[in-house]
Amino acid sequence: MIRRFSIKKKQKGKGFNKVDNLIQFRNLNFKVLKLISISHGRITDKQIVAITAVINKAIKKIGFLKLNVFPYHPVTKKSLGIRMGKGKGSINHYVYNMSIGTTICWIKSDFVLKAYKALKLAQSRLPIKTKILNTTVL
Repeated sequence: MIRRFSIKKKQKGKGFNKVDNLIQFRNLNFKVLKLISISHGRITDKQIVAITAVINKAIKKIGFLKLNVFPYHPVTKKSLGIRMGKGKGSINHYVYNMSIGTTICWIKSDFVLKAYKALKLAQSRLPIKTKILNTTVL
């Protein structure tokens, strides 16, 4: 899940925890379940792979999974025995800076109960608070 950039190492940055007042949920189709963040934080590439695997295992071939997040932000770390100074450490892993109201993924399926259970399993594997938005018309 590594993407090429002109600059490999980045600074931590700020502002991913700001709340937008206009959170719009547009283009909602019928029988679509969405996993939406209600807190801010970081999601690593391993956590994204884990929720993809657990959702695909749960819904099998009865639904369509779409991920809206990609870990593009590199996180650096120095080795354990290295003293202070001598530059920035090497890239350890990649993260996605999650803000409030971001759609993490959505499942389009006719079997709403199985899709809901799959998203509940995905919720337990994330370090941030999320909610499931159901757009099914009864």
